[in-house]
Amino acid sequence: MGSLLLTARLLLAAVFLAAALAKLLDRRGARHALVDFGAPAALAPTLAVLLPLGELAAAAALLVVPWAWYGAVGALALLALFTAAIAVSLARGRTPDCHCFGQVSAGPIGWPTLLRNLVLASVAGFVVWTGRESAGPSALAWLSQLSLRDRAVLFGGIALLALVIAEAWVLLKLFTRHGRLLLRIEALEAKLTEGGGTPEVTTSQPAAGLPIGSRAPAFGLSGVHGETLTLDALRAAGKPVVLVFSDPGCGPCLALMPEVGRWQREHAAALALAVVSRGAPIENRAKYGEHGVTQVLLQKDREVAEAYRVNGTPSAVLVRPDGTVGSAAVPGADGFRRLVAQVLGTPAGTPTGGAPSVAHVPVPSTNGSAPLAPAPIGVKRGDAAPAVALPDLAGKTVKLRDYRGRATVLVFWNPGCGFCQQMTEDLRAWEETRQAGAPELLMVSTGGVEPNRAMGLTSAVVLDDSFTTGQAFGARGTPSAVLVDASGKVASEVAVGRPGVLALLGAAPDERTPGHPVVQATPTGGANGGSAGARPRGGVQH
Repeated sequence: MGSLLLTARLLLAAVFLAAALAKLLDRRGARHALVDFGAPAALAPTLAVLLPLGELAAAAALLVVPWAWYGAVGALALLALFTAAIAVSLARGRTPDCHCFGQVSAGPIGWPTLLRNLVLASVAGFVVWTGRESAGPSALAWLSQLSLRDRAVLFGGIALLALVIAEAWVLLKLFTRHGRLLLRIEALEAKLTEGGGTPEVTTSQPAAGLPIGSRAPAFGLSGVHGETLTLDALRAAGKPVVLVFSDPGCGPCLALMPEVGRWQREHAAALALAVVSRGAPIENRAKYGEHGVTQVLLQKDREVAEAYRVNGTPSAVLVRPDGTVGSAAVPGADGFRRLVAQVLGTPAGTPTGGAPSVAHVPVPSTNGSAPLAPAPIGVKRGDAAPAVALPDLAGKTVKLRDYRGRATVLVFWNPGCGFCQQMTEDLRAWEETRQAGAPELLMVSTGGVEPNRAMGLTSAVVLDDSFTTGQAFGARGTPSAVLVDASGKVASEVAVGRPGVLALLGAAPDERTPGHPVVQATPTGGANGGSAGARPRGGVQH
């Protein structure tokens, strides 16, 4: 029994030590994982440090006999917490990356993850069950009983295992950097060829990127302001989408951003241009925001770039309006300009607006025969709101016209979106403390009945799994919202992220200016506190 207990403690100590060190080496991934599992974004940096420290403490205590039982209790508590978080996510149909062992095992959770934690929890429970006085022999005492040869074999095996792990880590980083270096070399070779230099001998190696015409991988990424953006939302208006893969630490990427921002502003009616970056939102907001770049999507690491077979930054990929890949992954600033020129059918200017850098290229078609046509960008302020008729959680059809006579905020929602989950409590607080004259709230959500019912909101929730309503209003992701005035006209731009949605819930149209809705602030409990007020009479309530 003593040997069995010692083995269990050593196993738990090794697992928690490895997990703690891996998390400390991958704090960015640990922060993202915590947010994905529902931790408040503001607390994630602190928790990303405290969690591995707790794991280190449990591992150390398991090795010392007087503290071994307490270490097992701590290990069991941590495993119970991890298991509960994984089980809840899986029950809701969400599979965030766990980063349980840093980048070594970064990947979506699944039932095997849950099973692994349950096995480890049973081992910790076994040590706890034996009691404080029966934690087994000391690890040091056990080592002292081994012969010199056995100790040498043991420590040699541990050192070899550590060496293999370290080598795997170094190779992973080396291959990533090597891929980026190759892409930069290819871009330089292309430049030499264009400038009349001597081109290198070509090889049969295929170009980077997915095959043209194949289905573009879907994704849902958080933006720098807390919104969720999907590929379907980006191409909702029927325009081609250009994805620019970038990195806040990449000098050539940042040098390209003034031009990206300019193209976003000048050609918004013809194409959707989004930047796929990574890192902390605050860092990306600072580095891209100063150049006026919008629609910056954040990967956890390089999962979207790998899905599109993009090996370095900056690179760009075209996605046609029908959701198929329209180009290879073109590297460098010149590749980006050429790709945008193809989409627009006009020469691509230099960042300073000087002479064209490429020749005119015809617009690529969606089916090989017809050119891509620009599409309108949804409704504008003052337009009549699109008709809405969707089933609520009880199956009853709710229509937007039922809300005529009152200002209504439509909130586009996804119960599986981490940023939506973080502001659910804000919406409940707003409902409890709303004042007279506050707008009605109509939640237009994806997902099934149960995940939406679990939010506990008293306002009407209608289901729109295809996100068609959000697209009709010009929304590109969740959470976002739009205000419709009492006459049924759009009274605001689409608000994105928690601050924008809550601000709209504290707004009402200015009825003194018929035909020209103006949004003005009105105190509500959702944003500023305040006393509870009466709900407006009539309308749909559930």
